[in-house]
Amino acid sequence: MADRAARQHSPAGPKAADTPVFSGVAVVASCVGFVLIGALQALYGPAIPALRERFDLTPSAAGLALSAHFVGGVTGVLLFGPLNGRIGNRRTLGGSYLLMAIGAAGFAMAPDWPVALAMALLAGLGFGGVDYGLNQLFATGFGRRSTAMLNILNAHFGVGAVLGPAVIGAVGSERYAAVFLGFALVALPLLLCLGGVRDTGAPETDGHAPPVSTGARIRNRSLGTVLAAFVVLYVLHVGIEAGVGGWEPTHLETVGFGAGVAATATSVYWLMMTAGRFLVAPLALRFSAPSLIAVSCAGMTVCLLLSWTPEFAPYAYAGVGLFIAPIFPTGLPWLNRAAPQARRAGALVIAASMTGGVAAGPVLGMTIEWSGIRTVPLLLGAASALCLLATLWLARVTRQ
Repeated sequence: MADRAARQHSPAGPKAADTPVFSGVAVVASCVGFVLIGALQALYGPAIPALRERFDLTPSAAGLALSAHFVGGVTGVLLFGPLNGRIGNRRTLGGSYLLMAIGAAGFAMAPDWPVALAMALLAGLGFGGVDYGLNQLFATGFGRRSTAMLNILNAHFGVGAVLGPAVIGAVGSERYAAVFLGFALVALPLLLCLGGVRDTGAPETDGHAPPVSTGARIRNRSLGTVLAAFVVLYVLHVGIEAGVGGWEPTHLETVGFGAGVAATATSVYWLMMTAGRFLVAPLALRFSAPSLIAVSCAGMTVCLLLSWTPEFAPYAYAGVGLFIAPIFPTGLPWLNRAAPQARRAGALVIAASMTGGVAAGPVLGMTIEWSGIRTVPLLLGAASALCLLATLWLARVTRQ
């Protein structure tokens, strides 16, 4: 009876649930798109030595390229979020891929630094549109498999983040322009695969369950609080992700490890994050999103506290990468089920997650100046504990 009522009240009807949001080719192309945005974000750092030489920049000025990329990313999410409902999925993704390709090519061929920064901002706009568009479609477009598919999609982001610096390292930072141009050329064929993306709204269910569980029908007066809790979860966990990636090498060297060991351990951290998303995909078919995220936050907190002990630190940081991996992709389908009346909530939390990544560096840096490098695991562990509290509260208020 409940299933019948849900189908009767669904504006899309039963046929919508049977119509796939993606063709097989479009799914593969989407994963390639996430490899590309992962690589793009990771290319700026290894290119800094060549950028400094070409444009005669200080280290802080050269770092503005990544900042411009992140500013463009946040703007792209907030811009394409409202536009997506008006212009459709294909145009949103197509425009985003074009902006990303044009920005990357323009960054490679920029005659001066201001133009290069403008192109990094443009590429970031496209990055944000792809990030939002595909995350939102995968979060709602595969029924009960959405969480698993979203983890697989975001795992490909990690593949790109590993491959991007590897390519720069192989060809040399002085050839960064050729790498960015190659990136732009690879992005363009993805436009041909957009015919396999359905242009209407994605179904929320696979026909075996109502679109929204009874307990997930949040009252309007508490909707803002629920969204705020999701924002806190996303800002903090992405801040932890960026904080570990940025400060793990320095912390390990401070407690007695060599520079080579510290660099290798940091690479392992990123690899474990990528592996964790592939590994959690089958688990997402058996366990609920609140359970997976609660276990992830608890494991992340324990590993961060263990990394305060020098002999455990490299292994504990690898554990952090494994446990933090599922939080971002697993939280989006949960958000869509918990707050279906806030259709653009996904754009808000994705933008918030990018803001967390931008703010993590300076905020953690200022705190470390006061407390010392050795406190990095404790500071990040405290933030992780807050993630766990937010998750437990959200699990309680959205419980069926």
